[in-house]
Amino acid sequence: MAPMASMAHQAPLTHPVAFLARRAATALAAAAVLGAAAAPAAYADAAAPSASPKKLPDGLYGTKDPQYDGVWRQSLALLAQDTVGVRPAASGVRWLVGQQCADGAFTAFRAEPGKPCDAKTMRDTNQTAAAVQALAALGGHGDTVRKAVSWLKSVQSDDGGWSSMPGSPSDANSTSVVIGALAAAGEKPQSVTSKKGGKTPYDGLLTFQLGCDAKEGERGAFTFQLKGAAPNADATAAAATGALGKGFVVAPADQRADTPVKPLNCKDGGDAQKDDPARAAAGGAAYLVAQLDKNGQHLLSAMPGAEKQPDVGNTADAVVALAAGGHGAAAAKPLKWLEKNTTDWAKQNGPAAYAQLVLAAHATGTDPRSFGGTDLVAALNATGPEPAAAAQKDAGDAADGGGIGVWWVVGVGLAIGAGIGFLLSSRKKNQL
Repeated sequence: MAPMASMAHQAPLTHPVAFLARRAATALAAAAVLGAAAAPAAYADAAAPSASPKKLPDGLYGTKDPQYDGVWRQSLALLAQDTVGVRPAASGVRWLVGQQCADGAFTAFRAEPGKPCDAKTMRDTNQTAAAVQALAALGGHGDTVRKAVSWLKSVQSDDGGWSSMPGSPSDANSTSVVIGALAAAGEKPQSVTSKKGGKTPYDGLLTFQLGCDAKEGERGAFTFQLKGAAPNADATAAAATGALGKGFVVAPADQRADTPVKPLNCKDGGDAQKDDPARAAAGGAAYLVAQLDKNGQHLLSAMPGAEKQPDVGNTADAVVALAAGGHGAAAAKPLKWLEKNTTDWAKQNGPAAYAQLVLAAHATGTDPRSFGGTDLVAALNATGPEPAAAAQKDAGDAADGGGIGVWWVVGVGLAIGAGIGFLLSSRKKNQL
């Protein structure tokens, strides 16, 4: 998760638009103390989605220009709400569904959804895969999801992976987010093979991992693309999740029953992770833990020319990646850092930022409604149309500040006599 900050890839001329859009909210606040990111202007000279709207569409989350991240931030917002038991507003879901092109693809933003997509429409695998994950979780959008998955399969690269824009070289982030989409849609990623060569998404993804021939401190890391072969923490967090066949939402990791983080085993003179996605994910997790430990439980911005400063979005993605691998105790450490250091960052960056934090909290079994003194769910809900039904704390518990409280689903509309019946619900554990 990852809608999420670094632009430290090795082939800037490929213009990985969705990769940058994953951090677009952070980019708009690059001057902030936390969360430096790649600015959307970095690829503004490339073919672009629809021009910025004078008035934001009904149902769209966030108040900033959606030109480069509209579908991405909308998808993360809806997915995060669904994950914690909030039923999103129908207008928000309609907006997302209406962004799809007839061939199944999504672009970042279409100002005129009624106008057919043409050859100039910049179709984007990352935006499409994010939409798939959200709509598959919400349910009731089978045709939309199937069309999107069919399009994603049609633009799979020969190496088994994906680029953000079809025709460009594959990259670790795009390949990972598509793997998450395939899994969310009920597909088996290992069965989705390229037309030429019969390569799977895992074949493509593992080519980006640095093995035993790399420097000791870089082993296990993933690069964004092969060219340059420099370790990239953002790509590593995405790949460590994708290699396990998981997406933005992972089952909460037990912080007490932690799976040890093991670096790549290079003692036998070979790459132990080769052709083994689970071991590759473990190697990536070990690299992330080493970086987190070195930097004070957060990752640093890898944007070219950026000063050394915390990358909040990437740190949140690392929490999800570690939780996905069952490394609950390791994930808990950077999560605590996030709880103490993300209030201003999230306020400045809006729905995608709040969604990332909600998903990181969920991945560790942490209450997102009491996250370092912030109710992330309420804050996320406030960035878009009012939810159709939202789980909230009991008013009494909120008043005295005690514990997690009792969660109630409101707005269900069950009338009992002259009063309203409330349905008690537990927090939804959405596993992709």
